[in-house]
Amino acid sequence: MRTLVAGLVQQSCTQDTAANLQRSATAIRQAAAKGAELVLLQELHLGPYFCQTENPAHFDLAEPIPGPSSAALASLAAELKIVLVASIFERRAPGLHHNTAVVFEKDGSIAGKYRKMHIPDDPGFYEKYYFTPGDLGFRPVATSVGNLGVLVCWDQWFPEAARLMALSGADLLLYPTAIGWDTDEPDCERPLMLDAWTTIQRSHAIANGLPLLCANRVGFEPTSTNTGHGLIFWGNSFIVGPQGEFLAKAGTDAEEVLTAQIDLSRTQTVRRNWPFLRDRRIDAYKDLLLLYRE
Repeated sequence: MRTLVAGLVQQSCTQDTAANLQRSATAIRQAAAKGAELVLLQELHLGPYFCQTENPAHFDLAEPIPGPSSAALASLAAELKIVLVASIFERRAPGLHHNTAVVFEKDGSIAGKYRKMHIPDDPGFYEKYYFTPGDLGFRPVATSVGNLGVLVCWDQWFPEAARLMALSGADLLLYPTAIGWDTDEPDCERPLMLDAWTTIQRSHAIANGLPLLCANRVGFEPTSTNTGHGLIFWGNSFIVGPQGEFLAKAGTDAEEVLTAQIDLSRTQTVRRNWPFLRDRRIDAYKDLLLLYRE
């Protein structure tokens, strides 16, 4: 039996980057105090979700990796002797930016990065304006607690991404996330959206026989043009086992720190009884490379 205590942070964000980082640090310490060896932060946790609008001034929020925020997080990982997964708006070069998850090892070194591959472009989520699609592929990051299949938010709707991480030896799937309801969303649609979001991620855990962590943000964030309009981030962060079973789950309205003990050896047991990888018909899947089959 190979166990891992994993934690995640669900928080709200303000315009004060330093305060947001301090709030994250406090929550990370709480998770570590509960025994967490691995802690996942939500997507773009250093500030409000700026992609609600297209504003060139927001590019000033980006920073290099390594950079000031990654240095602070690396120091915290080393102090607490944890593996930490954080989300940073990466300035790679002038005019070239990524939505990047950084994995810090227990000694504070950068174990690896994942650059978000699927970039949405929807009302309130204008990410294509800011982020270049990732170029690192779907490769797990090797750490002292296991191989981490890190993906980011919109990636969570695509089974191909989770499957490729599993085929590359991921021990866990991790999704830093920023998703919520638009204030104009009809009440009748909101529970359907939340249920779909939870179900698709649990299905990735089940289809690949892997534990999964999803950290989402929480709270209302207005657009820059109208304080009455914006996004209500729905929280509901969770940790599930390799059959999609809930190990820990947060609520909709409040900041929370979740931890759960994960039995990593259950992947082998589950995959023996549910041999999806064995029965894949890779000889018949070539059309998956098509955008659409006419």
